[in-house]
Amino acid sequence: MARSTIDKLTILADAAKYDASCASSGTSKRDSKNSKGIGSTEGMGICHSYAPDGRCISLLKVLLTNFCIFDCRYCVNRSSSNVERARFKPEELAALTLDFYKRNYIEGLFLSSGIIQSANYTMEQMVEVARILREDHHFAGYIHLKTIAEADPELIALAGQYADRLSVNIELPSDQGLKTFAPEKSGQTIRKAMADVKYRIDDRKEAQKSRLIKKAAAPKFAPGGQSTQMIVGADGAKDQDILSTANTLYSGYGLRRVYYSAYSPIPDASSDLPPQKPPLMREHRLYQADWMVRFYGFETSDVLSATTGGMFDLDVDPKLAWSLRHRDWFPMDINRATREQLLRVPGLGPTTVKKIISARRFSALGLEDLARMRVSLTKVRPFIIARGWSPGALVDLDNLRARFSPAPDQLSLFAA
Repeated sequence: MARSTIDKLTILADAAKYDASCASSGTSKRDSKNSKGIGSTEGMGICHSYAPDGRCISLLKVLLTNFCIFDCRYCVNRSSSNVERARFKPEELAALTLDFYKRNYIEGLFLSSGIIQSANYTMEQMVEVARILREDHHFAGYIHLKTIAEADPELIALAGQYADRLSVNIELPSDQGLKTFAPEKSGQTIRKAMADVKYRIDDRKEAQKSRLIKKAAAPKFAPGGQSTQMIVGADGAKDQDILSTANTLYSGYGLRRVYYSAYSPIPDASSDLPPQKPPLMREHRLYQADWMVRFYGFETSDVLSATTGGMFDLDVDPKLAWSLRHRDWFPMDINRATREQLLRVPGLGPTTVKKIISARRFSALGLEDLARMRVSLTKVRPFIIARGWSPGALVDLDNLRARFSPAPDQLSLFAA
C-alpha cells in the first residue's frame, strides 16, 4: 500500500533527527519582496521544532529517503537496520516545503538522505528538489543540502548553485574509526569532497573581485559556506582527537562550522557500540572549546592543555579550566589589559570585552561596573584587578576550583 505524505514525513523527519548541522546562519539575505517568488532568509515568523535533546530547529529537516545501501554501524538507517522505510519523490518534497513555508512553519529546508541505487543517483534526486524550489517556484528561502561525498563533483557543483550551505559529514574524528564503523566510507573521499567545495567557494569569491565580470554577477555557489558533523562517543576518540580534527577541518577546508553530535544508541545496535549515550555535557564542552579557538583567540594547543587524559572537565568549562591551570596569567587589570588578554578571563566574552574597552576610555572600571554589564562577579573576581578591587592571593588558593564546581548531589534512598 502506498504511503501517504504524512506517513512519509513521520518516518523521514524522525530519521533526520540525528543530523545536527542545520544552522541557517551565514548566508546572504534575500526577501521575496524583491523577487517574483516566495520565501525569505530573514528569521521572522518562524515556527520552531525541537530535536530530542532540546536544540531548536527552524528548518524542515528531513531525509529524501531512509533507504540506504551503506551499512554504517552507528546509523539507524543502515541497510541492515530493521526500521520502517519511506521515500519522497523530488516533486512531492518540494511541494511539502512550499506548503510548510506558506503556513509559516519553517524558514527553509535542510535535506539529507540515505543512499539509494548509487551516490550519483541520490545526489541527482536531492539537487532536483532544490532545482524545483529555486527555478520552478522561485523559492528564496534557505536551503541546506547534505552532500554525498562519493557523488560526482559536478553534481556537488550543481548543488552549490541552488543551496545556501553544503555540508559533507566527516562522521568520525579518525580514519581508523571510519574504517571500523563505516567501512564503505573513506576519509580521503570525504576530505576530497570538502576540498572541491572549498575550491568552488574560493573561485566564486575571486570571480566576484574580477574586473572582467564586474557587470555580470558571478554564478552563485553556497554563499553560506560548508559545514560538517562529527559523532561524539561512538568510537574511542577522546576530546583532544575531536578538537584536533576540527582544527584541521577549519584551517584546511575553510569550514563555517563543525557540529558535534553526541552518539545516540540506536535499535539493534552493533555490540561494539556503547549501550548508553555519552553525557550531553561532553558535547557542550566541545562546543565551548570550539568557540575558544574561533572567537577568543586561543590556539588549539592552549585549549587542549586544559584537558586531563585528553578529556575536558565536565564540571567546569574549558576556559575556566585553562585559567585554573595557567594562574601565572592572573590577576589581570581590566583597565589596562589588551583585548586579547581580556578574552582569556573566565566569564568575559567578546561582547563584554568590547563594552569594557569602550567604557574604560572615560573612567577606571570597578566591580560594580562589571555587574552592570551582567558579568558574573563570582566567576571573574579571583582573576581580575579593578578599581577598588584586588584579589590578593585568592587566585593562588589550592581549593579555587572547588568554588566553581557544582555541589555534589545527595543520593536518594527512594530514587527509581
